[in-house]
Amino acid sequence: MDLGAFRSLLTPAGQGALQAAAALEPREVDYLAHFQALRRRYPQELARAALEIAILRAEAGAKFPFAEKMYFTREALEQASAWQVADYRAGRYRGFDFILDLGCSLGGDTLALAGAALTLGIDRAPLRLCMAQANLAALGLDQRATLLQADLSQPLPLGGLSGEVGLFFDPARRTGGRRVYSVKAYQPPLEIVLQWLPAFPALGVEISPGARLEELGGYDAEVEFISLGGELKEAMLWFGPLKSAERRATVLPGPHTMTGSGEQPPPALSEPLDWLYEPDPAVLRAGLVRALGARLEAAQLDPDIAYLTAAEVVITPFARLWRVEAWFPFGLKRLREYLRARRVGRLTVKKRGSPWQPEALIRELRLHGEAERTLFLTHLRGRPIAILAEPQGEFQLLNKGR
Repeated sequence: MDLGAFRSLLTPAGQGALQAAAALEPREVDYLAHFQALRRRYPQELARAALEIAILRAEAGAKFPFAEKMYFTREALEQASAWQVADYRAGRYRGFDFILDLGCSLGGDTLALAGAALTLGIDRAPLRLCMAQANLAALGLDQRATLLQADLSQPLPLGGLSGEVGLFFDPARRTGGRRVYSVKAYQPPLEIVLQWLPAFPALGVEISPGARLEELGGYDAEVEFISLGGELKEAMLWFGPLKSAERRATVLPGPHTMTGSGEQPPPALSEPLDWLYEPDPAVLRAGLVRALGARLEAAQLDPDIAYLTAAEVVITPFARLWRVEAWFPFGLKRLREYLRARRVGRLTVKKRGSPWQPEALIRELRLHGEAERTLFLTHLRGRPIAILAEPQGEFQLLNKGR
């Protein structure tokens, strides 16, 4: 979609086409049939633009609770943060007089930031800026945010700003449609923040959750990893007054957050006890497994494996919890006999440190029965073991209040 086609959607005729497209409840797989139906009533380019937005609005419902009012391109939607993440991050900027959203794209973060303070969104793409303006207007936030077209690789056009100013920077992390993980390959590269920090020390930077942590050693920033619904979604660098820890893991919804440092004491080790914890991916990525173990009074099975175990249970948002049914040194014959004796026909395989591929192992086991179990393939002090477990939701648990 080009800028002209999008602007046509904002006219009364365009809104009529968009309503007609939405009424079809369109899906990408049926694009041609839907387009032909709309083409009979509207000009070709308008029909195409309306159908594209209607499809994307339906898909965007997983990220934005008000997606039916918004405008997207597919690439921008794929890159946009989920609203729960954007809203959580905006909370760090409460109390500022003004916020700069650098690389605002279609305005997903601008919408959240504008709820915290007056916001200026900057991007170099005219189409995305036009969409951002339409999104702000659709949600009644166009008096809280202003948009500006500018190239962030050039000096920021910010003369005359006063008061407490916070910056939120979202560099492009794709090249040729592919994700990049080196902060040096971002557009603009992460090092550009070194030019901004002297004048604007309150700076937050969105980075890939798969960023190479060794590249961040030269930046005096808190590193935060954020998961949503058990899936690692975002990572942030927080500079200056926005920094409040060295490492942070945040679990949404909540928010639930825990902090620590890169330096952790050696872990306590134990064979599998009554309960097994599978730490949230934000905890794993932040390197806070040992800190979580200390909080839960739990031990690791192996110094290089992130599973935790304990004799008593503590309910925590930072890990999935499993009741251990049995464990033993891994052996295919012994495992098959154990599962067949209990008529286990459905097996979920989780692994850390095991060379087995789950699908291949399940084929080798040749299981039959109605029962279901979860199998953990992992190490105990360097030796392969199998743990059979059931998720905690099937049991009444006592919360020790932690």
